[in-house]
Amino acid sequence: MRLLHTSDWHLGRSFHRVGLLDAQAAFLDHLVATVHEHRVDAVLVAGDVYDRAVPPLPAVELFDTALHRLADAGVPTVMISGNHDSARRLGVGAGLIERAGIHLRTDPAGIGTPVVLGDAHGDIALYGLPYLEPALVREQLGAAKAGHEAVLAAAMDRVRADLAGRPAGTRSVVLAHAFVAGGAASDSERDITVGGVAAVPTGIFDGVDYVALGHLHGSQTLTPRVRYSGSPLAYSFSEADHRKSMWLVDLGAAGPDGAITGAERLDCPVPRPLARIRGRLDDLLADPGLTPHERSWVEATLTDPVRPADPMARLAERFPHTLNLVFDPERGEAESGASYAQRLRDRTDQQIAEDFVAHVRGGAALDGAERTVLYGAFDDVRVDAAEREVGR
Repeated sequence: MRLLHTSDWHLGRSFHRVGLLDAQAAFLDHLVATVHEHRVDAVLVAGDVYDRAVPPLPAVELFDTALHRLADAGVPTVMISGNHDSARRLGVGAGLIERAGIHLRTDPAGIGTPVVLGDAHGDIALYGLPYLEPALVREQLGAAKAGHEAVLAAAMDRVRADLAGRPAGTRSVVLAHAFVAGGAASDSERDITVGGVAAVPTGIFDGVDYVALGHLHGSQTLTPRVRYSGSPLAYSFSEADHRKSMWLVDLGAAGPDGAITGAERLDCPVPRPLARIRGRLDDLLADPGLTPHERSWVEATLTDPVRPADPMARLAERFPHTLNLVFDPERGEAESGASYAQRLRDRTDQQIAEDFVAHVRGGAALDGAERTVLYGAFDDVRVDAAEREVGR
């Protein structure tokens, strides 16, 4: 069986105020064409279909069109909700849509009930694990404690229990939306840290033939059986070096080394390349080596000691698609040696808050008890937002 693994479409998202709906439509055209060209047997979408819980109508219409095209192709599609999606909204009509071969898995109660497909080697059970907010699903799943590792372990216990009752030789695929240890994050993913811990170990998924992950936006292979497809488009300049792609995974017969017989990356269309350039403004405007970036979306970091006049307008004369401007003067922030934006880059909300507390206390760092209180406050805010969304 041939599987096409994708995730993190984020339909409705923009890139530095530039709308991406046309680029997302082009990706979905490419997805459907890939299904036909490579004779795909099933499509896997590992969460974050939309960019926010209440997506704009054009994004919903684009999603609806994509579902119709996949259903018309006669190719089963299994998709889960991610941390950006409203699980309840995405799951509306799931029972009816399933008749067309589109299997939406958004309810934690259905974790142990797979979509069962078959090929010449027998059955393949596909289990959808939607994004699991620990505080909201702990009791439902019977997890030992409220944390990502605990709730995912409890979810996988249900998967293994169901799999154990199936015929020998049944192969298994899990879709999950989570931060798994070993994965590299980018700036465009929403922080899902709970109690200061975000990542879960890959060993949670032991015993499964293939794990189709979503959440991290870079395509990554954690083990031959555990992979992130990454997002099909770049959603931050931190992804400038990403190769956006989908995984084409072939499953053969069950065996001691698993059922995967091949995994190939298929590139996604690039609407416009990204470029990060750095230097003094006059140098950037004159450097012939930057000519390839004149058609790119550009993030420019200016190192002029004194902020130049009209920098964005002057940059736009050569780089008309400049979207972000950062100032990092060679002098002027001597103590830190870095701009405010740079000091915040790659830091979580909790880390930024810890730095602030230490700053106002004259450099005294938080102790263990204080850090626990701070983490708890962040968890409470996120859970409150999730509960209000569920209650709508």
